[in-house]
Amino acid sequence: MTRDGKRLSFRESYDVLVCGAGVAGVAAALECGRAGLRTALVEKTILPGGLATSGLVLIYLPLCDGNGTQVTFGIAEELLHLSLRYGPGKVPATWRQGRALPEPQRYRTPFAPAAFVLALDEILCAAGVKLWFDTLACAPRLRGDRVIGVEVANKDGYGLFSAACVVDATGDADIAQRAGAECATGDNKVSIWALQTDQDRTGDMWGCPDFPLRWVALDSELPPAAAPDDPNDLHGISARRVNRLVLEGRRLLREFYRQQQAARGPDGRQRIFPLALPTQAQFRTTRRIVGRSTLTDDLAGRTAPDSVGLVADWRKPGSVWEIPYGTLVPDRIRGLLAAGRCISSDGDAWQVTRVIPAAALTGQMAGLAATLAVKTGTTPDRLEVTRLQAELRQRGLPYHREHVYPPSAP
Repeated sequence: MTRDGKRLSFRESYDVLVCGAGVAGVAAALECGRAGLRTALVEKTILPGGLATSGLVLIYLPLCDGNGTQVTFGIAEELLHLSLRYGPGKVPATWRQGRALPEPQRYRTPFAPAAFVLALDEILCAAGVKLWFDTLACAPRLRGDRVIGVEVANKDGYGLFSAACVVDATGDADIAQRAGAECATGDNKVSIWALQTDQDRTGDMWGCPDFPLRWVALDSELPPAAAPDDPNDLHGISARRVNRLVLEGRRLLREFYRQQQAARGPDGRQRIFPLALPTQAQFRTTRRIVGRSTLTDDLAGRTAPDSVGLVADWRKPGSVWEIPYGTLVPDRIRGLLAAGRCISSDGDAWQVTRVIPAAALTGQMAGLAATLAVKTGTTPDRLEVTRLQAELRQRGLPYHREHVYPPSAP
């Protein structure tokens, strides 16, 4: 039976269960599957990739610092190149040259979302990951303060997926919050990215002159919320707020195309029109865990003793952050890890860690921690970070700034 008394139609048992098949969930599942663990990846849509694919956020942001030094490696780098396997896009050949490079000249690329989906399917299946698309992760199953599985719902009915370790890669900390973990919320503005056909447009896309897709990105501000439960706020943690953001974004698109088509004359609607719309809400910061440690603005460029990787700020060259393992571990809840934009980051640090490269990095680190915990018969909260760091050293993956910069470097 489920927690609310519904009869279970099926049960499955895994070593690791990953909830959410965005880039973070994909990276976590790949790490566990390649380690030989029985790994399941649950996704409410039918597309892996999350905001990168069904969200049409088709830019893989930089893995370098903008001064010619790569700082993010591993599955994050693998997925960048995977996004180009069946579609257009390219990494700028000169990203290693120069200093203070603008974002389009760094180690990054635009990609075709549908092509990325095909490549993600391929690599997940090759890793032996059990994919559960069109399946909603509903409620965690707990034994005391330990998550031991997740109740799910799909066409077969209600089911229970038991697991030795669970990774919350939902983007909204849904599993962690429902398990009783302390969480914090962020705010958003109305924003929508879409693909379009524009017969009059020439030029490149994000520094890629030959990229064939065209895009439109619009945003607007709503009046500030008068109270925490005001429907005008955009925390993104209730159904009505999700609906509000989606509908407001599409209203912006209607106004945009009405104006653009009118300006282009009688055949305007034949010259410019929307080609594809996002199939999930394009939230940036919704809800995240309060972890054993929290990445805050004052930690930019500083050493974290329990760091498990490095990420760069795509907005400004030279800004590199160490990611503490404690940001992946919810406080007071065992058997659970967070990955992606719902790790414990706050303020501007949340903006740095919510994007694709950081999501892939934290996803892989969550997967590695889950693997080590399962293989040693412990839970992620009790896993010694030195074990994680030893594995990273063996693989040649840097996790402190000193690993990529000589002593005299900034």
